[in-house]
Amino acid sequence: MIERLLSPLLSDAIAHSPAVALFGPRQVGKTTLALAVGQRYQALYLDLESEQDLAKLAQPALYLADHQDKLIILDEVHRAPGLFPVLRGLIDQARRTGKKAGQYLLLGSASLDLLKQSGETLAGRIAYLELSPFNILETKRIPADDLWVRGGFPESLLAPTAALSLRWRQDFIRTYLERDIPQFGPRIAAETLRRFWGMLAHHQGGVLNTAQFARNLGVDVKTAGSYLALLVDLMLVRRLLPWHANLGKRLVKSPKVYVRDSGLVHALLSIADKETLLAHPVVGQSWECFVIENLLACAADKAQAYFYRTSGGAEIDLLLSWPDGRLWAIEIKRSLSPKVERGFHAACADLAPVKKFVVYPGVERYRLAADIEAVSLYDLANELFFA
Repeated sequence: MIERLLSPLLSDAIAHSPAVALFGPRQVGKTTLALAVGQRYQALYLDLESEQDLAKLAQPALYLADHQDKLIILDEVHRAPGLFPVLRGLIDQARRTGKKAGQYLLLGSASLDLLKQSGETLAGRIAYLELSPFNILETKRIPADDLWVRGGFPESLLAPTAALSLRWRQDFIRTYLERDIPQFGPRIAAETLRRFWGMLAHHQGGVLNTAQFARNLGVDVKTAGSYLALLVDLMLVRRLLPWHANLGKRLVKSPKVYVRDSGLVHALLSIADKETLLAHPVVGQSWECFVIENLLACAADKAQAYFYRTSGGAEIDLLLSWPDGRLWAIEIKRSLSPKVERGFHAACADLAPVKKFVVYPGVERYRLAADIEAVSLYDLANELFFA
């Protein structure tokens, strides 16, 4: 089994908080990770998509009280929102008897839904962790281009052939559209949402223009915005916000949007393998968003992520803002001989970042200028993880 970077963080959260919410897209490995960590606690596992396990919670207070000596894993907990007040009561009762941590591990596939339900009732009692698809540090024994082409979902990345990997991703998309997404919001025609998802893939890494998406779909702007919000909530799409400091510059104020898993991008665009990808117009943006998503997964919540762009052409692909105010500027190039553009120099002159990197597909780390380093994705991800 591939070791997940989140494993020690999850163990630490369980050790210090009475409830922990682990959320991430379906099929990303939440249950596998939860069960692996739960073995240390002889955890009790309940899948709330199972009628048998759901029946055990017909009287949740009684059932859960009988197992307060164990860590209880509740999978797809958003299916039983009525549980949260019960959990609050049991946690408070256990606190009065001296038990302060390691009671409940909640797994869910929709971040906003789970955060809202749990936040309203378990404030001060719950910790939150997000599990992303496999990243470059977790799959160091697998070629980086395989991770890029297939994406990081375990079943896709580890499929025995490229054809089976693509088929898994196509089935994954179909299942989300036809079965999973209707659980989380108003009913949306699967074909309409499939078209919207495909538009996002074609627009990978572009600045958001909701009005254009709405016109292409034949819906109003509010409806198109709700489609985007749903895919963001399901952790399938990311909105990368623009840097917002007032520098007296005309800044781009709309976020960039991209499908978070590169393998899903390629499946949405019917790109079967690396050769097809390299000849496709999306190749540059696919690589850029793949790099950004891996870096953010490895940085976790240590730094806030933005991009920077002005109307005058100054631009930074990824800007990391650390809690102490430091900025790291990261440019992304799909070239073995990367060159820094004038727009990056201009942006750095505006913002004065303390570190400047150019991520490229090579392995050697070297200086492009006195204060700019060319670095591999693996090396920078490793630096961020241990920062």
